[in-house]
Order: sequence, then structure tokens, then C-alpha cells
Amino acid sequence: MTLIHTAEPFLLPGTSRIGCLLIHGFTGTPKEMRWMGEFLQAQGFSALGPRLFAHATRPEDMFRARYADWMASVEDGFSLLQGLTDEIYLIGLSMGGALALTCAAELPARGVITMSTPASLPGDWRLNHTALLSRFQPFLPKSKEAPGAGWFDPAGWQEHISYPQNPVRAIGELKSLLKEMNTRLPQVKQPALLVHSRNDRYVPQDSMERLYARLGSAQKSMLWVENSGHVIPRDAERQTVFRAAAEFIRQTAATF
Repeated sequence: MTLIHTAEPFLLPGTSRIGCLLIHGFTGTPKEMRWMGEFLQAQGFSALGPRLFAHATRPEDMFRARYADWMASVEDGFSLLQGLTDEIYLIGLSMGGALALTCAAELPARGVITMSTPASLPGDWRLNHTALLSRFQPFLPKSKEAPGAGWFDPAGWQEHISYPQNPVRAIGELKSLLKEMNTRLPQVKQPALLVHSRNDRYVPQDSMERLYARLGSAQKSMLWVENSGHVIPRDAERQTVFRAAAEFIRQTAATF
């Protein structure tokens, strides 16, 4: 396998004993989370952006991916950060947020931050037969819109890296992951910050409220942003979210 240039995983050591595990989205790369990692490092936190299994290489690698492989990628990153820090926050974008919530039910994370995270996929009979359908149509287009539509920061879109199409087999795995996440949400007791954009064209707005309602956390909050599309940590209102994440960590960490 050859990693896509600039899409490699990253580790940015901080000066405190607090670590942030930054989890990218479906068909995305660690680069989606790099700017957020650099911001959090500047606040004194260590930031690790792992590469989820079968991502940042070539789309065909996703054919053999299972959602348990993506969870294992998160667990590996968590174990690595445990050697550097005392408290770890799980921070995820889209599917990365689903992985953060799912893994938080079992991992001793200090808190969870999600961005643009779906509560479920739209109802479609084909989602129950992706393994079969993928033999005849391995990929589906991501959108019918023009490239870059939905982005508020053109420069952020120009530098964004992800697979150009959605692997059908992997969409079925994403559906299974979201089912697992919903099962575990009441078990998530850590403080949680949920972020969503009112202009997200990929994930319905009611997803954040649905996740919030099922979360078992006693301390949880929601943050709406306006001037961003789906990829919040690369879009125009990213600094607002970065500052909110840093403040959330400072307020909930025990050792800061």
C-alpha cells in the first residue's frame, strides 16, 4: 500500500498530560483533522490523528474493510496515546464521531467530541444487500452536486483529500457501525460535546438531537455552526469549533 501524499497519520506532542485522538471520516484521511490537531497542540494537548483501516490509500482497499477494523484503528491509537498522556479525549468527524461514541462505551476516555455525526443512514432497501450489490456496482457517486458544493471555504475544499466515490460494500459496514453506536450510546457516561452545521448537506440536522437524547452522559451539550458544510474542521467556521473544543477539554479535564 502507498499512502496518499499529505494524508498520512500524525502525532503532535503537547506539553500537558492531556491527549486528543482525532478520528477522520468515512473515505476521508487524517488530513481532515490535522488543522484541529495543530490548534489543540498549541493549547498544550498532544494530538494523534490515526489512519483508519483501508483509508488514505486507494478506494479498492475499502472492499475488505469491516467496521470492526475501523474500531481497532481507534483502539490502537488510544493505546499509543496512553503511553504519552493521562487523560484522552476522543474527537471524531462524521463516521469518526460514530467511532468515538462507540469506543467511548468501552475505552477509559475522559470525554468525547463529535462533528457532523449521523445517527443513522437514510432508509433504503439496498443498504441491507450491499455485499451482494457491490459485486455488480462497487462504487456510488458521493453527490449529484458540482464538486465543492456545500463548502464555505474554497481553499479548504481545494486541499481536501478523500476517495472520490463511496465503496458500496463499505457503506453497509457504516450502517452496521451506526447500529452498534446506537446500542452503546446509553453506556457512554463521559462528558460530551456534539457539533453540527445547519448547512450540512450530507447528514440530516436532526442527527445531533437524536444522538444527544440517547447519550448516557450527565454532562453533554450541543453546538450549532452556520458557515460550514459537512467537513467542519476544514471549513470556514473551524476556528469557532476548535476554540469550543479546547474550552470543553479545559473545563472537563482533571489534570489541566
